[in-house]
Amino acid sequence: MSRNGENDSRFERRLEVAERALVAAAGRKAHTLYEGRKVAHRSCGIALAETFGLPPSPYQALRKGGITGEGGCGAIKAGELVLGELLGDPNPTGPVTDELRRAAAHYRRLWDERVDCGPGGACGSIVCNDLTSVFEDFMGEPRQKFCTSIAATVAEIVAEILVRLDALDEITPIAGLEEDPTANKEG
Repeated sequence: MSRNGENDSRFERRLEVAERALVAAAGRKAHTLYEGRKVAHRSCGIALAETFGLPPSPYQALRKGGITGEGGCGAIKAGELVLGELLGDPNPTGPVTDELRRAAAHYRRLWDERVDCGPGGACGSIVCNDLTSVFEDFMGEPRQKFCTSIAATVAEIVAEILVRLDALDEITPIAGLEEDPTANKEG
């Protein structure tokens, strides 16, 4: 097996029905949190943190590409941080865990394959201002839908990786929301 997990069979097997449902629940929760229709809008990073039950405060710095728009997509960066929090060594002087190393390599490949970076990302950039440059109004609905999709896709990717590494058992419902976005809508 290579050091970065490329030959790790856990990343190649087909997910079971319950695992796919868990991945979908993560995507629905992040979508609901970012979209801001059923609950108050969260920024992309905060939506990802809350999806995985992590404290949202540090993720505020990811809003709009590091506040300025000049940094990387907050959702994509948040995905990396979530993996680090959940799979990293809690010892601040400890080495990178094998699980985090595998997850990071797989995460990069999956977001590159699955995240729709739109026309603004055609050059390969994930800088927020580049991705959103095609939208006349940053606060407008088309940009908001675009970024909601990115946040939901990233949540699904992170959840899939965590499921494959036996590091995710559940996606908790959003507190105070009558309709549970994490519920399996297929049955």
